[in-house]
Amino acid sequence: MPHTFSAEQWLPYPIELVFAFFANPENLPRLMPSWQKARIEEAAFAPPPPRPVAADPALRLKTIAAGAGTRMTISFRPFPYAPIRVPWEAEISEFAWNDHFCDIQLRGPFAYWKHCHSLKPETRANPSGVLIHGTLLRDHVEYALPFGLAGQIAQRLVVGRQLQSTFHYRQRRTEELLPLILARRS
Repeated sequence: MPHTFSAEQWLPYPIELVFAFFANPENLPRLMPSWQKARIEEAAFAPPPPRPVAADPALRLKTIAAGAGTRMTISFRPFPYAPIRVPWEAEISEFAWNDHFCDIQLRGPFAYWKHCHSLKPETRANPSGVLIHGTLLRDHVEYALPFGLAGQIAQRLVVGRQLQSTFHYRQRRTEELLPLILARRS
């Protein structure tokens, strides 16, 4: 049985910077809960298409980006203090600079997994009414669990909540990491 999960986060940074941050696979382990001890085991990079010319060259992060066709294997602990690591092999299936990219699971804990990150520029007013140009990040996940009825029970008892918790953690970490990365550029 298929399931979906969606999350949104507004960030007070230009889309070029937010996209470059998420397109860099080195940031993935930093965005996963620390108890998972996530690490990249293997990576075969496919180059992304050329970056669009930024109106402001200062908006370009000089980082790597995983283009369509990139394959990565990460491993992580499935629950705190687990003595085992779970491998997860994924491939970037779609990539459009400053718009979206999607990854699909090739091998891992789910029967099916597709995660799309979409971004769009969005201006919001702060509490004082000052307009701030930023980026709206949307995550949309489609997934299915293995093991039939046992997988459905796991979805109701654990998986749905763990996904929500993982994305909530990721949003907090993004708010912590982006300013640090931007400060290093200055």
